[in-house]
Amino acid sequence: MLKRLLTAFALVIVGTAPAFAHLDPLEHGSFAAGFSHPLFGLDHILAMIAVGLWAASVGGKALWAVPTAFVATMAVGFGAALLGMPLPFVEPVILASVIFIGVMVALALPLPTVGVAAVVAFFALFHGHAHGGEMGEAGALGYAAGFLAATALLHAVGVAAGVGVGRVLATARGAIATRIAGGLTALGGLWLAISG
Repeated sequence: MLKRLLTAFALVIVGTAPAFAHLDPLEHGSFAAGFSHPLFGLDHILAMIAVGLWAASVGGKALWAVPTAFVATMAVGFGAALLGMPLPFVEPVILASVIFIGVMVALALPLPTVGVAAVVAFFALFHGHAHGGEMGEAGALGYAAGFLAATALLHAVGVAAGVGVGRVLATARGAIATRIAGGLTALGGLWLAISG
């Protein structure tokens, strides 16, 4: 069962990237261009789903508070980019977010929800800034609505996977499966860092 879940997860990740290349906002609209943007890069996909997995592994209020902190701070980072405020090391920090969040899921350290939300918010600032820097000809509001919706969707996938695996595989095996997914996410981030 675990092999099937991990295989399905890997196929979704790999299959999503080429299917949602950056869309032309003039042809497809600003919302569609924004929605496709987080789905184009494997680094974004891994980080967003890992945020959901981390929220699921913490449980309780973290199920909604952690993804909300990410999405809200991502909007702030986007606004900062639109205002021309520089933010150093955007791409390296995005890659670091994949590795760090994956490691945190794998370690399953007992952290308070506020601490987890603060960590993901830090990384979200850089993710949002990257989206703002790559907006192109899209309208800001539609584009922002699109990438924030896609981000929330990817977080929901991570939360659902973490909660679902925990229920299907029973508590101990579910926690191990989530930790393995976190480790694979961190390895994916390392691979992206080395290959890029």
